[in-house]
Amino acid sequence: MKANFFNISFGKLFLERLHLWSNQKPRMNKVVNELGTEKISKLLIKQAVPASIGILVMSLNMIVDTIFVGQWIGIMAIAAITVVLPIAFFISSVGMGIGIGGGSIISRALGAKNFDKAFKTFGNQITLTVGLSLLFVLLGTYFCFPILQLFGANGDIVAPATEYFHVVIYGVPFFAFAMMGNPIIRAVGQPKFAMYTMIIPAIANILLDILFIKIFDWGMYGAGLATTISYATSGLFVLGFFLSSKSSLSIQVKNFVLDFKIVKEIISLGGVTIVRQGTISLLIVILNYTLFKYGGEVSIAIYGIINRVMMFALFPVLGVTQGFLPIAGFNYGANDAKRVKETIKTSILYGTGVALLIFMGIVLFPGDIVRIFTENCELLAKTPNALLIAFLATPFITAQLIGSAYFQAAGKAGPALFLTLLKQGVFLIPLVYILPQFYGITGVWMSFPIADILATSITVLYLRRELNKTTV
Repeated sequence: MKANFFNISFGKLFLERLHLWSNQKPRMNKVVNELGTEKISKLLIKQAVPASIGILVMSLNMIVDTIFVGQWIGIMAIAAITVVLPIAFFISSVGMGIGIGGGSIISRALGAKNFDKAFKTFGNQITLTVGLSLLFVLLGTYFCFPILQLFGANGDIVAPATEYFHVVIYGVPFFAFAMMGNPIIRAVGQPKFAMYTMIIPAIANILLDILFIKIFDWGMYGAGLATTISYATSGLFVLGFFLSSKSSLSIQVKNFVLDFKIVKEIISLGGVTIVRQGTISLLIVILNYTLFKYGGEVSIAIYGIINRVMMFALFPVLGVTQGFLPIAGFNYGANDAKRVKETIKTSILYGTGVALLIFMGIVLFPGDIVRIFTENCELLAKTPNALLIAFLATPFITAQLIGSAYFQAAGKAGPALFLTLLKQGVFLIPLVYILPQFYGITGVWMSFPIADILATSITVLYLRRELNKTTV
């Protein structure tokens, strides 16, 4: 009788809450409106600093993860993670793409005071993210071995990569949901909470790595379990934010029903991110095969270290780009051409200054940076020079990042897609395939700065033409 009463009461409470979510009115706060009124330089700092900190912590997490598995498991563990994580990131990029695409729509809708469209877009994003990420996980689980082989799991890498993949794959839907929610949290003017979505899982992963790998000695299984649990904490935190009073956008069940027009717009803009991540995944496939062909497993481990350094070193530039998006989108929606142009110029100026400092650090301390990851003599001998070559064009990358981000924020899917794919798709993939035929493994590292310079040059031409327009 008591159990029945509890079930009835709990069900009644759930239905009341469901009704509340379905009929809640928009609660736009002054934080959102500041995107259209506050000084651009101050606003960019307010948006970019939390985004940078979040990316920094996530990058540190990736670095620490690599250090832990390299020191406590071995070199093949670094290579295995280098193979598997691009697969997980590709699946989670579905959520990231839906988040960025929908975030662009929401930012412009809020700037235009079209609150109904903002709420409807948000609901459609949740439906798309959950449905598609679960579908990809099922496909990834079923086709595990062909996928791992496609992404470069060869030789001694196969066994640890398989063990790691079988655990990590189940955390990916949580990660996809977190990646979907992150740009939305920034779009509603709450960059600190967006930062928390990256800090909380990073801290969880580091602590669990120590517990599962070092103390319990669970090897690759422990590394994968730590990653999966950290993904879950991130997804649940994002869900909690949108259920709280801190969010100007709440979860409304009625908005889960897909609207074809909104879905089309989300996919056209979010597809830029998804295609970019897909291109990066294709690049990883080609990179891993090329590296294995010209340098074996050790070269894949070298790239694993370079990739982690890129994630870490470029965090302030990526933070400026993330901070730029909601400001540009909101003011574009408000039809304020002057503020849009000022946002572009200020973001490029700040980002380039930071990129110069990063480049100087790489030039001065390449060996010390590599030594953080490993004491292996062969890696210490070969990685510093490769790291220097790969980072040669760092001072020029901000214009390319901001240029492609602007067109996405403005809802211009065509130019955004083209500019986003310039580096990895148009230039880097062919260069990685061609240059090693003449310069061996050094040709792989040379491909990165050449692709950066070519992509930035074309992006600057597009952006200059856009800035010459008198109205948005």
